[in-house]
Amino acid sequence: MNLILLEPENLLSESRALLSGIHHHHVVDVLKAKVGDTLKVGLLDGQKGLATIQHIGLTDTAIEYRVDQQPPKKLPLHIILALPRPKVIRRILRSCAEFGISEITLLNSYKVEKSYWQSPQLQPSKVHRHFLDGLEQSGDTILPALNVEPRFKPFAEDRLPKIVQGKNAFVCHPYVNTAMPVLGNKQSVIAIGPEGGFTKYELEKLQEAGMQAVSIGDRILRSENALIKAISSSTP
Repeated sequence: MNLILLEPENLLSESRALLSGIHHHHVVDVLKAKVGDTLKVGLLDGQKGLATIQHIGLTDTAIEYRVDQQPPKKLPLHIILALPRPKVIRRILRSCAEFGISEITLLNSYKVEKSYWQSPQLQPSKVHRHFLDGLEQSGDTILPALNVEPRFKPFAEDRLPKIVQGKNAFVCHPYVNTAMPVLGNKQSVIAIGPEGGFTKYELEKLQEAGMQAVSIGDRILRSENALIKAISSSTP
């Protein structure tokens, strides 16, 4: 944890806050901080800065803070990801926040097990915590936008064409020869299928919506590794 994110429930005033739970544990047990020590903090979806510890109790830590720095810029990147296995969701959402992805869409696919959509990892409170873990690791404060699309066809036909309009738009597929280009700073959309790729029908629908099929290498990767490879292949 390289930054402690302050949420509305932590704030006592415009300059004072109370840390509890994992943040209090981090201050006491990990940092072994003392009264008077400084911490890196940020307001969720706001600026970041420094805080001074005013008091350490048994269950909470009182701080006085000042935020006057902008968080790092987001990547102008919208990731569309076939819903991965439940045990991978936490790592993927955390990674998206760490990398600074602007927007994420979790999409259904023929190869996605229906039971995945019932995973507790998709509960709003869990998703929020996964994102916070990634932001606090990377020193960011701005939450990615998250969309959940449990029906492939309506998304591909009705919503995707508007999403990709005027943007670089690519679907990663293991059986094409065109390599993923470097996207630079242009707004871009990258779709990543389930392990083994989208079906032929799904790939055609994504292409009809305006996406180009590209390769991120010769190997067929797990979802979390494909995500990292796609981001690293497309960014300078």
